[in-house]
Amino acid sequence: MTMSMRIAREVADAVLYEGYLLYPYRASATKNQARWQFGVLVPPAYTATAEHPVCQTECLLEVAPGAEDAVVRIDLRFLQVRSRTVERAEAGGHRPVPALEIAGQTYLTFDEAVERERDTVVALEEVLAAERTYDVGHPGARAVEPLTGPGGEPLGRIVREDRRLDAVLRVRAERVDGPYGLVKLRVRVENTTDWDDPDASRDDALHCSLIAAHTLLEAGSAAFVSLLDPPAWAAAAAAACENLRTWPVLAGEPGRRDVMLSAPIILYDHPSIARESPGDLFDATEIDELLSLRTLALTEAEKREARATDPRAAEIIDRVGDLPAEVLERLHGAVHRLHPAAQAAPPWWDPGSDRSVSPESDSVVVDGVTLARGSAVRLLPARGGSRARRADAHDMFLAGRRATVEAVFLDVDGERHLAVTLDDDPGADLLREQGRFLYFAPDEVEPLAGGQEGG
Repeated sequence: MTMSMRIAREVADAVLYEGYLLYPYRASATKNQARWQFGVLVPPAYTATAEHPVCQTECLLEVAPGAEDAVVRIDLRFLQVRSRTVERAEAGGHRPVPALEIAGQTYLTFDEAVERERDTVVALEEVLAAERTYDVGHPGARAVEPLTGPGGEPLGRIVREDRRLDAVLRVRAERVDGPYGLVKLRVRVENTTDWDDPDASRDDALHCSLIAAHTLLEAGSAAFVSLLDPPAWAAAAAAACENLRTWPVLAGEPGRRDVMLSAPIILYDHPSIARESPGDLFDATEIDELLSLRTLALTEAEKREARATDPRAAEIIDRVGDLPAEVLERLHGAVHRLHPAAQAAPPWWDPGSDRSVSPESDSVVVDGVTLARGSAVRLLPARGGSRARRADAHDMFLAGRRATVEAVFLDVDGERHLAVTLDDDPGADLLREQGRFLYFAPDEVEPLAGGQEGG
C-alpha cells in the first residue's frame, strides 16, 4: 500500500464511522436512538424517507500520451447493519430479551455494523469503450454464540444476522475535449435490493442499505485533477462533473494526485487526521479533548453499559481511561505552522475607506436639534413612523430610557442611524470601549438638554 493510500484510508475510516455511536456511547442514550445518518443508500423501492438508492462520483483524470494502459483501482467501502439479538434460554427454546446479566457481564440487544469492502481494478481503455458493471453485494449470514454460566450451563445466546444486500458498481469514462488528455470518470454505486414493503420502518430498511458508502480511487499512470481548485484549462470540465451525494477530493500525501476520496461529507483536498488525536471518537468534527474529558466523567454504571453496547465503545472507554497526562495535554491545542498575517483590505463599510463618512463627527437633525456624538436623548422605540419597523421585544425595556449618542452611521440605503449607550448602564464604559452599541433611527429618539441647536 502506498503512503498516499495509507493516509487516505485513515481519513476514510473516520468517514466510515462518522456518527456510528455518539457520546456517551450508550445504547440507551437518546442521541443513539436515530443512527446511520451519512452516506445511506436504501433499497430503490423503499420510499418512506427521502433517502436515495444511488450515489455518483464524477472526477477528472489527466492521462499522459502513451498511457492508454492506465488502470484505476476503485475501493468501495461501507457498513452494513448487523442485528445482535440477546436471547434467554427457557424451557423448550430461547426468548429475545433487551439485556441479559451473566456472572457480572452484561449482554445487550443492539444493532452493530460490519465493514464491507469491494476492491475493483478497471482498465481505463475498457471503461472508455463501454460501461462496466460489478457486483458488490452481500449474500447475508447468521451466526449464533452460546452464553453459558460459571458451571457451563446454557443460559442464553447471541444471534447475529445480516440480511441479503444486492448492489452494483457501474464505471464509465469519456474523453474531454482539450489539452493534457483529460478523461472524465464516472463511478455509480447502486443499491438494487428487492423491497416489497415501502412503508416499513427505517430501522428495518437500514438492514438492507449501504451505510457511510464512499469510494477510494487510485490511479496508475494518470493523475487526478482537483475539483475544488482545478487549473484554468480544466475549470469548465470540473464544473460539468455531476456528483450525487458525494464530495470527491484529492487525498493522500500533499502535492500528489494519485488518490481521490469521494465521501458523503464535505472535505477539502488532502484531508488528514490530526497527529495529536489518539483515536477515533466517531465524530469527524470532534474536539478530542472535550469528548475525552466527558468520557472520563462517566459513572461506572454508564461505562459498563457503554462497554456492553459495542466493542468499539469499549475500546474508547479503555483508551481514554489509560491516556497519559502528556497525551491529554496535547489535545488542548497545537500550532502546526506559522506564517505572516495577510494585510486585509478595508471592507466597504469601514469609514476609513470613505472619507465622506465619519461616524464620530457626523450629525443628524431631529426636531430642529442637531444630534452628534455626546448628545443626550430619550429613547422612544415606537415613536411616530418607526412603529411599523418595531420588531425587537426588548423595546419595552428601553422605552423612555436616557441615552448618549456615541456615533452617527450612514447605511448603504442612505439612512442615518444613531449608536447610543444607556446612561444608567453600569457597563456603558466597557461597551463604549468595545464599540458595542444600541442602534436607533432618528425618529426613535427625543433630543434632551445638551443637544446642539440646528437649522
